[in-house]
Amino acid sequence: MKGGAAQQLVRIVIGSAQLQGNLSLPENSTGVVLFAHGSGSSRHSPRNQYVAQALQEGGLGTLLIDLLTAAEEREDARNGRLRFDIELLAGRVTGASGWLATNPATAYLPVGYFGASTGAAAALLAAAEHPDNVRAVVSRGGRPDLAIPVLDRVKAPTLLIVGGADLPVIEMNQEALKYLGAEKRLEIVPGATHLFEEPGALEEVARLAREWLQRHVKPYTRR
Repeated sequence: MKGGAAQQLVRIVIGSAQLQGNLSLPENSTGVVLFAHGSGSSRHSPRNQYVAQALQEGGLGTLLIDLLTAAEEREDARNGRLRFDIELLAGRVTGASGWLATNPATAYLPVGYFGASTGAAAALLAAAEHPDNVRAVVSRGGRPDLAIPVLDRVKAPTLLIVGGADLPVIEMNQEALKYLGAEKRLEIVPGATHLFEEPGALEEVARLAREWLQRHVKPYTRR
C-alpha cells in the first residue's frame, strides 16, 4: 500500500482529559473518519493504521485518537475496567467530533466513525446520542451488542465487519444487527479471526470500510 497523507499530532481537551491523536488530511479530502479504539488498543494500532491509510488513499481524512489519557491507560492495563466504560468512551468520541467541527482544517468536512472492539460500541452510542455529528459508522471486530439499548436511535448507515472464525463475535453482531434501524449491513470475512491477521483479511476489511465510508461520508449535493 502506498504512503498516506502526512500525520499531524493533535491534542484535544475534553473535560479534564487531554487526549492525543494523529490527524491526516489528504489533499481535497471529501470527509474525515474518527477512529474509536477499544479493548486496550490505541492510535498506534497497526490494524487501524492500515485501514486509515487505505481511507486516506481513497480521499478521506482520518483522526486516530487515544480515547484514554496516559494515566487512564495505565489503570486500564491493570484492571481492564475503562475499556468497557462505554459511556466514558462515547463521551470522548462526541468531544472529538466537536473538535473536528471547530478545527479550521476539518470544520467543513462530513464525519464518519470507525470503531474497533469496545470502541465500536462507543461510536454507536455517540452516533445515537448526537446523530447530526456523523454520516456513517463502520465496526471492525466490534462489540455493538454493548450498545443495544440505543441502536434503534442510530441514524447513520452502519457496516459491521466480523471475521468468519470469530464465532462469539459473529453472534454478538448478528444480535445487534436486529436492533439497528438505519441502513445496515453485516460483512463476514471468511476464515478471519478476531484480529484479521490471516493473509488478505485486513485488506478486505480496508476495502469494505473504504467503500462504505466513501459512499456515505461526502458533502451533500445541492439540488
